Amino acid sequence: MPQHRSAAPTFNEALAVWARIGVLSFGGPAGQIALMHRVLVDERKWIGEEQFLHALNFCMLLPGPEAMQLATYVGWRLHGTLGGLAAGLLFVLPGALVVLALSIAYAMYGQFPFVEAAFVGIKAAVLVIVIEALLRVAKRALRGPAHWLIAGAAFIAIFFFDVPFPLVIAGAALLGYVLAATNGAASSEPRSKAPPVPVGQTLRTASLWLAIWIVPLALVAISFGRDHVFTDIAIFFSKVATVTFGGAYSMLAYMAQEVETYGWLNASEMLDGLGLAETTPGPLILVTEFVGFLAGYRFGGEPKLVFGLLGAAITLWATFAPSFLWIFAGAPHVERFGTNPKLTGALSAVTAAVVGVILNLSLWFALHVFFAKVEPAWHGPLRLWLPDVSTLDLEAVALSCLAALLLFRQKLGIAATLAISASVALAWFLLFGTS
Repeated sequence: MPQHRSAAPTFNEALAVWARIGVLSFGGPAGQIALMHRVLVDERKWIGEEQFLHALNFCMLLPGPEAMQLATYVGWRLHGTLGGLAAGLLFVLPGALVVLALSIAYAMYGQFPFVEAAFVGIKAAVLVIVIEALLRVAKRALRGPAHWLIAGAAFIAIFFFDVPFPLVIAGAALLGYVLAATNGAASSEPRSKAPPVPVGQTLRTASLWLAIWIVPLALVAISFGRDHVFTDIAIFFSKVATVTFGGAYSMLAYMAQEVETYGWLNASEMLDGLGLAETTPGPLILVTEFVGFLAGYRFGGEPKLVFGLLGAAITLWATFAPSFLWIFAGAPHVERFGTNPKLTGALSAVTAAVVGVILNLSLWFALHVFFAKVEPAWHGPLRLWLPDVSTLDLEAVALSCLAALLLFRQKLGIAATLAISASVALAWFLLFGTS
């Protein structure tokens, strides 16, 4: 049964909600998608379930951070380009400011146990938020046996066999397309008559945002020279933003392998940066800001802090500007997906596969919240994530149970659940030290 859509919000109303989402968007893409689904679909009803899932499918096919792109897309649907900019920027900026402050502190003073202690509670609460969203999305997206099978196959393919995400999505889309055609959708009439988007309009939009992305970075390279660290930052993170499909986790896997070759950070420092990004609001890929700041701080010149800030700014531009290009050029075409029955069949299959993907992210996240050490073990093509049971974090388990009680039984909101979990974790640290 289709959900009732509420009236479109004013721009100022939407601005307040985007700011709230930006501040509360903990937990990487799974947690952020869960938060947006709860706020935009369930609470505000600004976008329908089907439209939300179609948008999520589209964003997960793009290179770059899918949660930020999803926010940008919904903002565009509500208020055009200005709305998309507001949603995307407010999704990124709160977390970017927090990561920048922590990066400065890290560069000057090293690690900070009080912040890490509070974030143990945040991660535990985010895990429960993700599970709640997974249950709600699965209930609405899995509409028959075929969808359940597709979701299960997607989960098995990614979690156990490390099949590349684009192949999983492409396979689901092809299967859904074929099933729709086989069931007679090919001869049925489209449900609406959405006009096609002129090619010229798409090219103009793409050209404008390509220039917005590239020209400032080219000016950086011209100003500082090819051998300067800023030029390396601009080139490397632009490449990261364009070649890493499958969302933030694929970006992190690629980046972690490449950063050491530049000598900007070692492996231990990269893990510290990832921990900061995982436990602060905003896209998980904000770890790039941490890397860019330290690269500029260490190798840019004097004064170090100024060059660190410039390195962080260049990194943010190279990382996130391409996402606006993908969304503003591609979003008008997403609007027409639902008018073609065969494409609708393909997208519904992709939606089912995305449930399996979110389950994969949820289980991966749970393992890393509850255990300090989790290693992959390969048996031929089969990959198993094996936690070291001796590293079980009983504090994280207890905090997750508390968060589940607050969210499911007491029906508290996300902000209250996060705040209580973080406060309890900090109190635990002050009383007993690390778990």
